[in-house]
Amino acid sequence: MKNQRANLKNILCVSSIFTLILALVFFVQHLGYSTIEQVKANATKSLPIYSVAREDKKIAISFDCAWGTEYTDTLLRYLAQNDIKCTFFAVQFWVEKNPEYAKKIVDAGHELGTHSRTHSYMSKLNEAEIKDELLTSMNAIEKVTGQKTNLFRAPYGDYDNLLIDTATGMGLYTIQWDVDSLDWKNLSATEIALRVVNGVKSGSIILCHNNGLHTAEALPMIFSTLKNRGYEFVPIGELIYKKDYTIDPTGKQTPLN
Repeated sequence: MKNQRANLKNILCVSSIFTLILALVFFVQHLGYSTIEQVKANATKSLPIYSVAREDKKIAISFDCAWGTEYTDTLLRYLAQNDIKCTFFAVQFWVEKNPEYAKKIVDAGHELGTHSRTHSYMSKLNEAEIKDELLTSMNAIEKVTGQKTNLFRAPYGDYDNLLIDTATGMGLYTIQWDVDSLDWKNLSATEIALRVVNGVKSGSIILCHNNGLHTAEALPMIFSTLKNRGYEFVPIGELIYKKDYTIDPTGKQTPLN
């Protein structure tokens, strides 16, 4: 009887080990499959430019313009005082409602890119609708400022392959960001500044908004701190590579040579 119990116990033990091994094999195979599929997905996904591979400590600060102008004059004054040129992304209805500010931005030597026509979730649009959003907004900027644009930022940072590929086909560089100030959450000036200066690295693109409640107030702290650390602010058009580049799965633009 004891021997039978011992044999039964051994059989159960072996069975449990075998079951565990099968489970582990299945898990590893499934993990490998998922990893392979993820790699394939990343390899076929079209990406905007989140940051740029640079070692010269050049960075760019950008401001999205969709609603309001209350703080724009202060932004422009601080930019001028610090001899900094940057990039604004404006929605078509903002440009048409505030043409004098669109002209001020360009006349001050800053870039003005399109932020779409209606500030919609553009991954939900078809190709014709995307082209309409981009073309009409580009034309509006040129009509008001006399300058063409080749920079685009998707509203809400929302994009898919169709949007990126369509914008690229229209000669536009789609720009995201790797440092988010979160100024739209009405953080204090100090909180905004700390988020920016602690997140920046060479080749970073900083996201701000022209009408953030405390954005303008944060700029002197951001500019002085980063300049003291050896960073140089340039417009996004000067930061990115215009040809012979790749974009890695993190969105970093890297030159081919």
